[in-house]
Amino acid sequence: MHCSIFKGPGAPDHYLFIPCRNDFSGVPQPVLDRFGPLEHVMDLVLTPERQLARVRAVTLMRALLTQGCHVQLPPEDDRLEPSEGRPIGED
Repeated sequence: MHCSIFKGPGAPDHYLFIPCRNDFSGVPQPVLDRFGPLEHVMDLVLTPERQLARVRAVTLMRALLTQGCHVQLPPEDDRLEPSEGRPIGED
């Protein structure tokens, strides 16, 4: 299965995965609005055996087939304030 990965200035460290390059019809408009202008990062060929950093390939493939897209969020640790240990923006 093919997928394309995009990022945007409105959602730093977030990545948008779609099954067909430049076909955003499966992406909800609020998601597109949040990302802002999209920049293509790379294309991947997914197989169930493929090793990915933050999501299982099978999980990603299922999301692309059933939901039309997948948004990869930054790890929770990246959102913590160094001195206080709580998520940024949550007071």
